[in-house]
Amino acid sequence: MKILVLNHEFPPVGGGASPVTYQLCKQLADIGHHVDVVTMHFGDLPRFQTVDGFNVYRTRAIRKKPDICHTHELATYLPGALFKTLSLCRKNKYDIIHCHFLVPGAPLAWLVSRLTGIPYIVTCHGTDVPGHNPDRFKLAHKLIKPAWTFLAKRAALIASPSKFLKEKILANCDSLNVRIIPNGICTDKFIPSEKEKSILMCSRILKFKGFQYAIEALHGIADDWRIDVIGQGPYLDQLRTIAAELSVEVNFHGWIDKNDPRFYDLFAKSSIFVFPSQAENFPTVLLEAMSSAMAIITSNAGGCSEVVGDAALLVEPKNIPQLRASLQKLMQDETLRTNLANAAQQRVKNFSWQNIVQQYIQSYQDVIAKK
Repeated sequence: MKILVLNHEFPPVGGGASPVTYQLCKQLADIGHHVDVVTMHFGDLPRFQTVDGFNVYRTRAIRKKPDICHTHELATYLPGALFKTLSLCRKNKYDIIHCHFLVPGAPLAWLVSRLTGIPYIVTCHGTDVPGHNPDRFKLAHKLIKPAWTFLAKRAALIASPSKFLKEKILANCDSLNVRIIPNGICTDKFIPSEKEKSILMCSRILKFKGFQYAIEALHGIADDWRIDVIGQGPYLDQLRTIAAELSVEVNFHGWIDKNDPRFYDLFAKSSIFVFPSQAENFPTVLLEAMSSAMAIITSNAGGCSEVVGDAALLVEPKNIPQLRASLQKLMQDETLRTNLANAAQQRVKNFSWQNIVQQYIQSYQDVIAKK
């Protein structure tokens, strides 16, 4: 098959959906499919490059930071990508267009599909679904709701990584064709090493991620444990202030590129992973923590429980006493940490990219056959 992939975020730029897109493209290319990616240019990244057997085209756009993109910046992806996408479609005659995020990519996918006759599918990742994110895009989603519904209805298929997000999508429009296809993980880079007395948190630093509650829960109980936070975002300064006011010593590493060995070293050595988010679709970072053999504490919100199953301790969002009790339980019980880590390593095998890519190929074939 010839597959055109649209995503405004692509490594080294972006959050969780960025490496998901990369790995799917790599897996498709590895088994012989032709894959081209059109994404947003950033900084001094090359305009064109071939990566692991597929082509990446970065088109002119405005983006100030690698880890977060604001509404007005998202809009700049469309005009720059339109001409390149049309040119590629006419040259390569793709079988299908795979768009990641309904916003901002679906307008581009729909227009190109209308002009070329190539069907498109969309993978939603959470921030592009109205009502998913409690902190961002509320007004934007209200304003674009009619367009959102129009574009979603015209996609041949919508893929959702979790049952939770599928329900959110259908709550906005119950007539859509939605199929659950989880995110995948390549475990070869996440190799556990000897565990240290360390606690790790990793994500974009947004208020709804709940790291502030974890820091409050750690107040007074983590004197002999190291606490590391990986990530950048608009809530980082406030998170630093909270840690300082509570005298909780936290190592804030900022944004670490996944080509940086420090990233994998922190995952390999840390014993406990904490991810108390209020709203998640299917967080890849939990798969990474599972692969790294960490004992995990996460919230029962969104799709987090779908990822970890019974291989983690679940807490309610914003519930500091529950977080504190779970942290104390893991910090004091090495056997429990080991048992949860082993269970996580077993469960994460269900999400290997070899399995996930076949689900996407079947979806492509179903859409092409209907065309």
